[in-house]
Amino acid sequence: MKTDLKGLDARETEQWAADLGLDAYRGRQIRQWLFKRLSASWDEMTNLPKSLRSALRDQALLTPLSLKEILTSEDGTRKLLFGTLDGLLIESVLIPERDHFTLCISSQAGCAMGCRFCLTAKQGFKRNLSASEIVEQVIQCRRGLDAPDRLTNIVFMGMGEPLANYHAVVKAIGNLTGDDGLNFSHRRVTLSTCGLVPEIKRLGEEVTVNMAVSLNAADDKTRSLLMPVNRKYPLNPLLRACREFPLPNRRMITFEYILIDGVNDRDRDAETLCGRLSGLRAKINLIRFNPHAGTEFKPSSPERVLRFQEILIGRHFTAIIRKSKGRDIMAACGQLSGARGKD
Repeated sequence: MKTDLKGLDARETEQWAADLGLDAYRGRQIRQWLFKRLSASWDEMTNLPKSLRSALRDQALLTPLSLKEILTSEDGTRKLLFGTLDGLLIESVLIPERDHFTLCISSQAGCAMGCRFCLTAKQGFKRNLSASEIVEQVIQCRRGLDAPDRLTNIVFMGMGEPLANYHAVVKAIGNLTGDDGLNFSHRRVTLSTCGLVPEIKRLGEEVTVNMAVSLNAADDKTRSLLMPVNRKYPLNPLLRACREFPLPNRRMITFEYILIDGVNDRDRDAETLCGRLSGLRAKINLIRFNPHAGTEFKPSSPERVLRFQEILIGRHFTAIIRKSKGRDIMAACGQLSGARGKD
C-alpha cells in the first residue's frame, strides 16, 4: 500500500524518508513541494533526482481526492465535489468574503449525528475521511485560485461531525497550521461541533483552534427533537464543557443557532438562550433555516430573526445574522449532500 504523505506530520515524513534509505532532508523537501508549492505531480519536484521521483510514484500517494465538479452560485460561492479513491463523494464550499475567501471543508463522508434540519444527515454515515483527504480539499481549492493566498480562513463545517473523527481532524489541523505545512493562522481555523462533550474537553487540552457549537435550541426538549446527540450530551454538561474550554485572550466560542419557524424562534427561546449563555464568552450566529427537498421545517421570517437578534443584543450578547451564501446551488449551511449537480 502506498504511503499517504499528506496525512503525515513533519517527523513522520522524515522517518518515512529514512526508512527508504534517504536522508531526512528529502522528507523536508517533499513537504515543501506538497504544502508550499502545492505540487500536483512528482515531475514538478525538480530538486529531487529523477530516479527518486520515479521511486516515489511507486511508494507514495500524491492525490487522495479527484475534483469531479464545481458549481458556482449567483453570489460567487463555489461548491466543489470531490471523489475519493474508493468511490465516495464529498463536498467543500468556497465562500467569497470582502477581501478573502473562506473554505468550508468536510471531515466525513456522510454523517451519523442525525440532525433533523440537515440534508447531510439524511445521507447516513459512510466513513471518516483521512487526514490527507481533509487537507487535500484545501490544497486543491487553493491551487485553483488565481491568488491562492486569498484563501485565509478554514471552517470545519462541511459534511460530518469533526469530533467524531478526532484523530484525523487533529492531524489535519497540524498540517493546515504548521509552519512547514499550509501555515494557516490558528486564529483563522474554526471547528464546528454538534456537542461531543468528551472530545470538546480533549480538544481544548491538545489543540489551539476556534470552536463553534451547533446549539439551535436553549432547552433540552427542543434540542433533543432537533439533534439526537442532545440525549447523550444535554445542555448542562455541554455548556459546562464550553465554560471550561481554554480561550486565548479576546476569543469567544461561537454558538450557531439555526432559526426554524415555530420551533425555536419565539421570544421566550431567545430569553432562555440568554440565560443559558450568561457569563460565557459567547458570540451567537443566527442562521435562517435553509430548506431542502423533503424537509418538514420552514425558515423563520426575516422579521422574527430580527426580533430574536434584538432580544440577544438587548442582553449584551454579540449576535450576528449570518447571510447564507450558495443557496441556489445547495451549498448553504445544512444543504450538503455529496451529489452531482445534474442529479
